[in-house]
Amino acid sequence: MIVKTRTNVYDFNFHLVFVTKYRQHVFNSEEKRQSMTKILQYIGDMYDITIQELEVMPDHIHLLISFNPKHAPSSIVKTIKGRSAREWFKQYPQTKKDLWKGHLWSSSFFMSTIGNMSKDIVKKYIENQVSEYNGGRPRS
Repeated sequence: MIVKTRTNVYDFNFHLVFVTKYRQHVFNSEEKRQSMTKILQYIGDMYDITIQELEVMPDHIHLLISFNPKHAPSSIVKTIKGRSAREWFKQYPQTKKDLWKGHLWSSSFFMSTIGNMSKDIVKKYIENQVSEYNGGRPRS
């Protein structure tokens, strides 16, 4: 979905996956999965992160997200993981005691871009720019 703001236009989508510390099955009930879903939706609303898809698994999270490109992807991940852990421990303080050193999330994550165009299409588009636009100048 194309988003227009005052300073940019973007269609910027990411698949984000992060896991619980030592892949502990923290979200092992429907109640806990729903709680984490609500926490993540709240964070999305609060930080202007569009959550297009969300799945809470027993030991990991899948998100399809979009956000303004003025934010670094790693900063968005840090915000999501940090805020979600804080909110989770408010609701389920016992979890902090059960986990190694009180960390909800592993420090690692997986993130990939999702585009409307394949890499080959973009490469071909860039390669054709010089010939199509006469060395960067519009044809008369």
